[in-house]
Amino acid sequence: MSIRRSAVLAGALALTLGLTACGGSSDAEAEGNGTTDNTEAPEGNGSDETRVFAADNGDITIPADPQRVVATGYAVPALIEAGAPLVGISSWQRGEPMMSEEDLATYQEIPQIAGELAAETNYEAIAEADPDLIVIGVPAPVLGDLDLDRLESIAPVVAIGPTVPSAWRELSRQQADAANSLERFDEVQAEYEAAAAELAEKYADVLPDLELGHVGAYGEVAGGTFQREFGGSWGTNVAEDIGASYYGEVKEPGPGSRAVSEYPSIEELPDAFADADAITYTVNADGSVPETVQYVMDSELWKNLPAVEAGMVFPVRYTEAATYRQATMALEALDESFAPLLDR
Repeated sequence: MSIRRSAVLAGALALTLGLTACGGSSDAEAEGNGTTDNTEAPEGNGSDETRVFAADNGDITIPADPQRVVATGYAVPALIEAGAPLVGISSWQRGEPMMSEEDLATYQEIPQIAGELAAETNYEAIAEADPDLIVIGVPAPVLGDLDLDRLESIAPVVAIGPTVPSAWRELSRQQADAANSLERFDEVQAEYEAAAAELAEKYADVLPDLELGHVGAYGEVAGGTFQREFGGSWGTNVAEDIGASYYGEVKEPGPGSRAVSEYPSIEELPDAFADADAITYTVNADGSVPETVQYVMDSELWKNLPAVEAGMVFPVRYTEAATYRQATMALEALDESFAPLLDR
């Protein structure tokens, strides 16, 4: 199975999606997310209050203050960070290297009710967890692998899945909102934004002037292709928050991540990056270079690129960050990678 196909099945990078998840609190409602209170709870009994939440699967009546939440997919790290009252989660191995020690400990303590794939959902385990809300964070095509009717017989289900990679900001907020856990979410977001602003100021004299390109990790060696990521993609969106600018656009845009990345043949490297002042490239969380990226870097076409000859290439870790705390780690890694720019 190819790397890109595996990612699609896991609901990660190759997002052949078309979701428009929405939902929210009163603040989100002012932005058009359409969440409203449905009933007034008796005083002292907030658990009886409900609201209508606009999700990928429709307008769903959910508890206003859920006390037992099950989360799957991208909702897992988002709700762990937000401090939601989780009683069951799916496995989320790809995110473990980006979790803080505290979040990883929480992740390991919560009962797992599903594997990495939606088809690996344990409905009996979910029922035993006795949730009052289920938050599904998988791509729209993967919803077909779930028995939604069975899940809805257990508890209200809201589906809030990934769209374009940079949308993790809005989607993670909506997931936290559904679980009524925005207070801690907002704290982590504020920390990220402060760190990004600090780095934007630090690199203000060098980074915005560069035309950047990015090599992602989801090319196919066997197929002779590489992944070029543009603005708003996994490897680029956090860097953009500190002033990086990735030039160009996808020639034939598709849904989801294909709107912001493409897969040219290795022979197209010169055309792709000839005008790049600098090139960033995805590396693993431990700093090692993925096989698909090493394939590009071993090419003579790569070695002859102007940016490569000038030594203007920079590794980027934590490119799959999909929460504010994970993105804060990505900021720290970017600062380490871009530091040589300040000495030029």
